[in-house]
Amino acid sequence: ELKDFFEKNYKNLQKKLAIVAQTTYNIVVWGECLNVIPKDDPNIVIYDTICNATDARQSDAAELAKNSDIMLVVGGRHSSNTVKLFEVCSRYCKTYHIENSDELRSLKLPNATNIGITAGASTPAYIIKEVQTKMAENEILAANQNEEFDFAQAIDESFKKIHTGEKVKGIVIAVNNTEAIVDLGTKHTGYVALDDLTDDPSKKPSDIVSVGDEIDLVVIKVNDAEGTAALSKRKVDEQAGYEKIVEAQKEGTVLEGVVQSVVNKGITLTVMGVRVFIPASLTGLPRGAELDQLLKKKVEFIIIEVSEGGRKRAVGSIKAVQNAKKEEAKARFWETAEVGKTYSGKVKSLTSFGAFVDLGGIDGMVHISELSWKRIKHPSEVVNVGDTLEVYIKDLDREANRISLGFKKAEDNPWEIFKSQYQVGDVVKATIVSITSFGAFAQIVDGVDGLIHISQIADQKVENVKDVLSVGDVVDVKITDIDEESKRISISMRALLENSDEEAEEEEEAPAEDAE
Repeated sequence: ELKDFFEKNYKNLQKKLAIVAQTTYNIVVWGECLNVIPKDDPNIVIYDTICNATDARQSDAAELAKNSDIMLVVGGRHSSNTVKLFEVCSRYCKTYHIENSDELRSLKLPNATNIGITAGASTPAYIIKEVQTKMAENEILAANQNEEFDFAQAIDESFKKIHTGEKVKGIVIAVNNTEAIVDLGTKHTGYVALDDLTDDPSKKPSDIVSVGDEIDLVVIKVNDAEGTAALSKRKVDEQAGYEKIVEAQKEGTVLEGVVQSVVNKGITLTVMGVRVFIPASLTGLPRGAELDQLLKKKVEFIIIEVSEGGRKRAVGSIKAVQNAKKEEAKARFWETAEVGKTYSGKVKSLTSFGAFVDLGGIDGMVHISELSWKRIKHPSEVVNVGDTLEVYIKDLDREANRISLGFKKAEDNPWEIFKSQYQVGDVVKATIVSITSFGAFAQIVDGVDGLIHISQIADQKVENVKDVLSVGDVVDVKITDIDEESKRISISMRALLENSDEEAEEEEEAPAEDAE
């Protein structure tokens, strides 16, 4: 009929076509209908309205029929569920639809090795039990019964009642995008919704369980009329996880977890199925810092409080783990620390008087005077927060837990560089860096200045240095004195002018001597 519809009527439709099925419709026929519907047509919308319980029951019955010589479908003649089951099973083997055990007498059952029994969801349990009992008494069944399989016991177990709150075991028989379907070994088909599999919204049912898995569950709700049961794996995991969390709190165990959300005044994560809240003050971040920077990050923490009663919740602390690690690092540091030992550390903070460097759990300070051979006004002229420095221990105060660090290297000492390259009598170019009333200071090498006294600027009297020199001028000077003890250098412009005059006089006197 559906095929005929598409051939004759579909092309005349002016709107979209919606296709739905009766909730208890035969899933095999429904599958055949889907095959005749035009593919990839945006104007056709299909709603899979077959009930999950119906789908599972029909699928199970079909699998049973495929492996049976005879199927008995028990239920009312006018029961939609039972009729559909009969239609499904009839496709795979000889199938009989009976309402009760009395009808077995009128059936002429052929010899069969495997006989399957199924029933509609609304079929009373006692009727199914009667059919099972009659079949067990049947000589044909008795002759072919597998001695290792107690058929009566299996049927008895299938009618076992389950109750809300009861712990049960189930075998996963199907997994889809929203739930897992499990076999409980009873007449109930079990359903575990995604929310009852996990509280991780990023995961799908197939990420949690697979077909064939045997899992522990808690019964949430039972519907005997429909033959279904709502179950939860998450509640079982939460209880087991809660017990481990309580133990972790007692033992101070360090746990790991991924931060799932930022909430009011803290962050949350789930570990072993238990929700853990970590207050902002215990995240290890500075006061006022953005908590979003921890989102989706793996963190280490300990449990400091566990709630009692129905709500299984816990409070954790990242800061406590960080503090413990710092104390361990400090202990290791002081065991091996000695003056002169070098370390590689990161600059944590800057002050007007120096830089604090993390040596791996313990901080040391590089005084501003130790950051550069040159005179600087602030540490930021040399280093920035986050820089990695090679430092060495200058001094240790174990009682006060204070560590003084050095950063300047002897080979970089400008004075040593100057001494190795220059001596008294050398003529060099120098840059005027400052002017005073008594002279001018000129830089010879980076970090080393020499003084040109006012009397050494020119070969005549200079009243004001600024009349002759300006900051930034590059001048030729002669090194006239080096005071190594005081690290002072005297340089002269006048000495070069006097040398020039002497050379000029010698040139003038030379011809007269020749004439004589």
